[in-house]
Amino acid sequence: MYRERMSGLTGATVWTVTRAAGAKPGRVLPDGCMDLIWSSRSGLLVAGPDTVAQVAADPDEVRYVGLRFPPGTGPAVFGLPAYELRDRRVPLADLWPGATVTELTERMASHEHPGRLLESLASARLAFSGGPDPIAADVVAGFVAGRDVADTADAVGLGTRQLHRRSLALFGYGPKTLARILRMRQALALARAGTPAAEVAFRTGYADQAHLSREVKSLAGVPLRGLVG
Repeated sequence: MYRERMSGLTGATVWTVTRAAGAKPGRVLPDGCMDLIWSSRSGLLVAGPDTVAQVAADPDEVRYVGLRFPPGTGPAVFGLPAYELRDRRVPLADLWPGATVTELTERMASHEHPGRLLESLASARLAFSGGPDPIAADVVAGFVAGRDVADTADAVGLGTRQLHRRSLALFGYGPKTLARILRMRQALALARAGTPAAEVAFRTGYADQAHLSREVKSLAGVPLRGLVG
């Protein structure tokens, strides 16, 4: 069963899920985010920003506790540009000193509230790094509001090439891909709330319902109807 709660860190979410042995594979959709994850089987992991859906299957029962950062925050926590982790799941020990990760993994396994430990760790890392690049939130807000790449670049005081470079470092991919992913998330939220597909397409700026369907299948790997229910 999947559960989540809002984190004390701005824009972040703490989530937990326990997957039974042989359970139906889960589909993780692109969202522009990066996650710090503890797995009862694999220890501490980092999930990079996805460009397509990831299908997760576990042969044995496993518990996950994760902290999902808002788009653009992960690089300030992990200490490297987002594009280096695009579409990847890597052990935290590949990024941080092994002894530090071993100690954290042991603490996670015995902690009464492991999600809080992840939050505390991330908070310390953000304080050390100076926090995320403030432009990230403005770029995301521009795309959520329906601005195109050129208008968003103007709004944050950058040229389009500068925005592309900054987006690769902050989000793991260029601004056009980020805009596509954010628009799909908006469309799914409306569809799951019961909005008819044709109205969803209109309200989220797709050319028509067919365009919406193509985009969802391209990013999520399944048709819209397979994600709504």
